[in-house]
Amino acid sequence: MVTLLLDREEYKNDGAEIIRAYLGRAEISFGGDWDGAPGCAFRAEFLEGASPYVRALGRMEKGGPVAAYTRRIEPAPSALLKKRQEKRALKIALFRVLRALLPETVLPWGSLTGIRPTKLFRELASELGEAEALRVFERDFDVQPQKASLAMEIVRVQEPILNGAMPRELDLYIGIPFCRTRCLYCSFASEVVGERGVPEEYLAALYREIADGARIAAEGGWRVRCTYVGGGTPTVLTAEQLKKLLAHAESCYGGLGRELTVEAGRPDTVDAEKFRALIDAGVGRISLNPQSMNADTLSRIGRSHTPEDILRAYGEAREAGFSNINMDVIAGLPGETEEDMRRTLASVVRLAPENLTVHTLAVKRSSRLRERIDAYPLASAAEAERMVALGAQTASALGMRPYYMYRQKYMRGNLENVGYALPGKDCVYNVDMMEEAVTILAHGAGAMTKRVYPGRDQRVERLPAPKDIAAYVAKLPLLEQEKRRLLFAEE
Repeated sequence: MVTLLLDREEYKNDGAEIIRAYLGRAEISFGGDWDGAPGCAFRAEFLEGASPYVRALGRMEKGGPVAAYTRRIEPAPSALLKKRQEKRALKIALFRVLRALLPETVLPWGSLTGIRPTKLFRELASELGEAEALRVFERDFDVQPQKASLAMEIVRVQEPILNGAMPRELDLYIGIPFCRTRCLYCSFASEVVGERGVPEEYLAALYREIADGARIAAEGGWRVRCTYVGGGTPTVLTAEQLKKLLAHAESCYGGLGRELTVEAGRPDTVDAEKFRALIDAGVGRISLNPQSMNADTLSRIGRSHTPEDILRAYGEAREAGFSNINMDVIAGLPGETEEDMRRTLASVVRLAPENLTVHTLAVKRSSRLRERIDAYPLASAAEAERMVALGAQTASALGMRPYYMYRQKYMRGNLENVGYALPGKDCVYNVDMMEEAVTILAHGAGAMTKRVYPGRDQRVERLPAPKDIAAYVAKLPLLEQEKRRLLFAEE
């Protein structure tokens, strides 16, 4: 048990993120007092004044050495930015206390625990210049130089994509939260489809929501920049259902923008007929996700396909006419070694897709893997980092460059997920969504609509749809009202 004592209750989750980055699945208690806390304990207090600061203390055991660090809180012009600076100072102070207590543990992203380090780098570069943003990452946030350089490189690649976004443009997301099987590591809000396939009542509700969204967008003067159909696995739909869904969306919105992506992640859900249906519907980019090309691993993690199925699906996609294919792989899957990762990446090289996304395994709270964590051997932090490096080397050998990145909680080695693409083959939606640069109008159970407001505060307002299918269907009238309010709100 770990004790964390804060005099600002609203920041307890931020402090806990830093502690768990070092201590993994530690159970954290937020009550009690410093002297009475048993074992491992941390304390942080905010001190106001002309020059406010955060002071943090920590120890790994009662009676053991105590580390302390004080961090100044940078001034901010608004309440929202002031809160960000307070969180930042707290995380840095706790990180440096933990680093002093555990010097052998290295976190490549330092005190950064957020999902979007590139968004932060861009904001700093815009305000301070690129060189100073790099300095802040390395010296203030303790990010390792190679990770800071990766963030800078991605921000540079993204610049023309983001500069191409026009006022009153939005991206569409259409969610099919159903899969053929549930992966061991999955924490998504998706259901396993039975023999009857995706329920018709869900599709009827989705059709209605798409029509409602299109009407709201038109009344508000919004235009579609690009569209992404995700899940789950959208290709659990039949070829006819896919054609009908995409035709409905295009008819309602009057077009689906400059880019239309459909996740076709499971090879056991696609065939030549579905690929032709997607091509006919105007889909220009798909994602075929092996995760691993090792048969034993696929069986272990609950994938209902084989490496041969991936090869078959990839060939059919090319034959149908797809010239922009993404493949996902995961570093650190249960039971996998560096050699397993090498074999997977060698297969990717032979196939030569236009995009490669290298994920790092994240042990999510709601996954079956978390429930049975002791039953599966997992890569160490150092092994996971070497696997991720192999992915980067493979992408470079294929002529790709990194173009988007995000991080998740409970990732092996506190690493990152990176998308690589050949020049001109980047997924615009991925950039827009991860950088929170464009408003997202989302349809489907568990989908997240986001209104992005321009300006220095970088304010984003979110509207989640219920994950439960029945609750989603019941809430459709209210969702329409809330989306109208969001899209018509003054900037």
